[in-house]
Amino acid sequence: MNDELENDDIQQSTYRVTSAELRSFVERFERLEIEKKDIADQQKEVMAEAKSRGYDTKILRKIVVLRKKDPQEISEEEAVLDMYKEALGM
Repeated sequence: MNDELENDDIQQSTYRVTSAELRSFVERFERLEIEKKDIADQQKEVMAEAKSRGYDTKILRKIVVLRKKDPQEISEEEAVLDMYKEALGM
């Protein structure tokens, strides 16, 4: 009987720790979601400012994507794009 009570205490203690840890993960994730939204809003503001100054935001977004890529990867993509355009008579 004592073993059962001890096991129950251990399970409840473990559950409480797990519950607290789980709550911590959820709350951290929720804070990150809020930060992500704030960053997305700031990015929109930057693009709105660029647009108001006459820049093409569609092209700016493409430039951001290109800057993340390796120059060799960009060259390969451009070569394939040129080949496809030529095949379509563009």
